[in-house]
Amino acid sequence: MKDLFNFIDASPTAFHCVESVKKILDEKGFKELKESDDWKLKKGDKFYVKRNGSSLIAFNIPKSGFKGFHIYSAHTDSPSFRIKENPEMVFENNYVRLNVEKYGGMILSTWFDRPLSVAGRVVVKDGNKLTEKLVNIDKDTCVIPNVAIHMNHELNNGYKYGVQNDLLPLFGGEKAKGTFDEYIAGEAGVKKEDILGKDLFLYTRQKCVYTGVGKEFITAPRLDDQACVFAGIKGFAEAKGGSFAGVLAVFDNEEVGSGTKQGADSTFLEDSLFRVCEALSFTRSAYLRAVSESFNISADNAHGVHPAMAGKADPTSRPYLNKGVVLKFNGSQKYATDAVSAAYFKKLAMGVKANVQPYYNNSDVAGGSTLGNISTAHVSVKTADIGLPQFAMHSAVETMGSKDVADLVKIVKAYFEE
Repeated sequence: MKDLFNFIDASPTAFHCVESVKKILDEKGFKELKESDDWKLKKGDKFYVKRNGSSLIAFNIPKSGFKGFHIYSAHTDSPSFRIKENPEMVFENNYVRLNVEKYGGMILSTWFDRPLSVAGRVVVKDGNKLTEKLVNIDKDTCVIPNVAIHMNHELNNGYKYGVQNDLLPLFGGEKAKGTFDEYIAGEAGVKKEDILGKDLFLYTRQKCVYTGVGKEFITAPRLDDQACVFAGIKGFAEAKGGSFAGVLAVFDNEEVGSGTKQGADSTFLEDSLFRVCEALSFTRSAYLRAVSESFNISADNAHGVHPAMAGKADPTSRPYLNKGVVLKFNGSQKYATDAVSAAYFKKLAMGVKANVQPYYNNSDVAGGSTLGNISTAHVSVKTADIGLPQFAMHSAVETMGSKDVADLVKIVKAYFEE
């Protein structure tokens, strides 16, 4: 699990998550292409392409044969607070807070009273060019202090938080006034006045740790969905390749609906698949035949049965932490799994002796959406929506089983070797 811990600790934002994936691909000899390039490809090539710096699609083209695409998709983003432009808000000449807004559906109360910092990307004027730079203030920089129970006796009785006042992080005292942009420029190694754009987020400083008396659990930020991203890149990088083109697709903005140019509801996957076939001199008909034989494992974490809220789970499908990968079903097709894709995924898991658990929402409790049915609207392939069972989804810090990632890695590796 050391590799998983290092991956998540190095990935405070979607931009850093893509950079962590890129690092592994570079070490395995993958070549970076740009969407603006003229792609010159041949059988056996290994490459990747990024969009927006927060989404990435990697390809491993088979050396001989080409039955179709084996796609594994996950998402790089997690709920957080986005920092607004001109964020400093000075309170009575004594404190500086930062103006933020919600990104995704987080559990707000979990962000109080813990060390936080700021990370993301900036766009910098570099002569006549614009250059993107990742930034991470790698120290305990902010905190969102709670109000004492003596001043809010309703705090434990369902208090409704307002982001615009209650959730603004404390950046510093009076001497911090006017320094935020200086800090960011310092991290980027540029002048403050050369920064023309920012995508900055708060993140919790907690590192990944084992919990449970026997290290049964992992407690960490951003397990949804960086644990699935890690399992995907691990299995993809270790696979020897097969008769299908291996495709690792990690998308941004799932937590806000995927409807961006870099989200699963964009043309990124469709464009990239077609361009690979075009570069290999496939006809349009040959491309469509390849898609018809393709498969997508859409990986996004799932809710484990919670010991304090067991009634929220389905009464007969009871996924537990450390009991295997979850296979998701939904009658309204929020999950794309059907009998055919479920059978294929189970067969894969059986072949590597990995455990699989079915997941259904309680029929009276609405569940969230994920990547599978969204991307299938653009690239219509057989799809299994899967995930790793966890507690406290969308908390600042979440908990999952310490055994389940290894099962998913085994399945992914076998999948990319077919």
